[in-house]
Amino acid sequence: MRLLLFVLGLLVSVTAIGTPAQAEGYPWCAYYGGRGGGTNCGFSSYQQCMATLRGMGGACVPNNQYSGPSGRHRPY
Repeated sequence: MRLLLFVLGLLVSVTAIGTPAQAEGYPWCAYYGGRGGGTNCGFSSYQQCMATLRGMGGACVPNNQYSGPSGRHRPY
């Protein structure tokens, strides 16, 4: 029982000390063509986005949720 409490306390401590994960925003989104097509905002360049869409249809647009490395929204 003591070992279980020790392991549980250790697990809670490690979890509390860990740094929180931060989502990384990417500047380009792919909107897949077709009815009910999906969206993927995980592209770092326009060329990468277009290469993914090649042959499927769709469009690459700037991600309006992206804030650059400085933390400010980039102007369009």
